[in-house]
Amino acid sequence: MTKLTRRGFILTAAAAAGARALPQIAARTGGRRILTLVFDKGLGMMRAVDRVVP
Repeated sequence: MTKLTRRGFILTAAAAAGARALPQIAARTGGRRILTLVFDKGLGMMRAVDRVVP
């Protein structure tokens, strides 16, 4: 398993926060948005997954 560095974690957290802060997407889709951080084995790093639940 790849070790997650502090810089990588900060970048991932910032990307996740940026994805949640986009009001245009939330206004268009409606419903509840759920943001989770998952470890992607193919990329070897964490990534944000944003889902819209009605």
